[in-house]
Amino acid sequence: MQIMNVGILGAGAMGAGIAQVAASAGHDVILCDKNKNALTKASEKLQKILNRLVVKERIDDPTAKAIFGRIHFIENMTAFENCNLIIEAIIEDLNIKKSVFQALEQIVADDCIIASNTSSLSITAIASACDHPSRVLGIHFFNPAALMKLVEIIPAVQTDQKIVLQSRELIENWGKLTVLAKDTPGFIVNRVARPFYGEALRIAEEQIADYATIDWAMTELGGFRMGPFTLMDYIGNDVNYKVTCSVWEAFYYDPRYKPSFLQKEKVDAKFLGRKSGKGYYDYSADNINPEPNRDEDLGHQILERIVVMLINEAADAVYLKIATPEDVDLAMTKGVNYPKGLLAWANLIGIGECVELLDELHDYYKEDRYRCSPLLRDMEAAEKMFF
Repeated sequence: MQIMNVGILGAGAMGAGIAQVAASAGHDVILCDKNKNALTKASEKLQKILNRLVVKERIDDPTAKAIFGRIHFIENMTAFENCNLIIEAIIEDLNIKKSVFQALEQIVADDCIIASNTSSLSITAIASACDHPSRVLGIHFFNPAALMKLVEIIPAVQTDQKIVLQSRELIENWGKLTVLAKDTPGFIVNRVARPFYGEALRIAEEQIADYATIDWAMTELGGFRMGPFTLMDYIGNDVNYKVTCSVWEAFYYDPRYKPSFLQKEKVDAKFLGRKSGKGYYDYSADNINPEPNRDEDLGHQILERIVVMLINEAADAVYLKIATPEDVDLAMTKGVNYPKGLLAWANLIGIGECVELLDELHDYYKEDRYRCSPLLRDMEAAEKMFF
């Protein structure tokens, strides 16, 4: 099926970004939001983005006008009537999403694919609200959608395999790299990335190092584009905390995903990061944030501890058949710009060394949080490597 008409529900940053991607690929796009102000803001922002692309000579002026002309800003979902694909990008609330998907089914044709851009909620649970759950799946873009190459494709238990293949091919035709993820909390990226924040918070809570030093270790020694505290402030501490809680609850309160009191403290104080002017750092104009402690021994200890926890999570994702090793590493390098694939990194460190580091943490803390993935143990015993 040639998908020509694409509907995007939700005119926030993600919805508008996905609309830009689809329109740039030649589709007529209906961007729908019941909030007229949100539509106006999305329209203005998209015009600015396209104009900037013209100035940078990424596209010419006629192309920019054509892309914008293919996007229709609509307040009522009934406009989705002739769409072949709908991508929902609204608030992360399961009950609201279920209600919306039920309403969409009354509007669209029986062969219309209905997808959610959720980053952590169960696609199977969303699909369960539908009369035709076989055409429901997750299509998870990363922010900003126009720039980030990765898209996670997440089938529900009920999803028809033909819909999965068709959707994946379509998104790849939009110029994206896709990875296939099992429908489990956080999928690939938001699950595997939890220790980047969680272990950094733990190190800070233990006063092993301050925020600036941890960020310095991860960027200067580890090659990450942003340190965990800078990144949490950029994302928004309320958003990051909500995803952390969602993943923790969805995994039946597994201690590996337990939220931090430090995180909650920042949210309760409304220290939400850049958007509030203060988070882990102070962003007021006259403030000078503290310099890191550039002790390389300390820095390497911090880097080693966080990276081995990330590797453990990536290995468990493979062990539990969430995704293939290739898709896990592709997801982390293209979805969150990690300097290396985590499983490739495990090869460099040595599987046995990873197991030893995790066992040392587990022996010291006596917490299930630091349990080593069975896959790493099996690989060490068999003297195997990833890839």
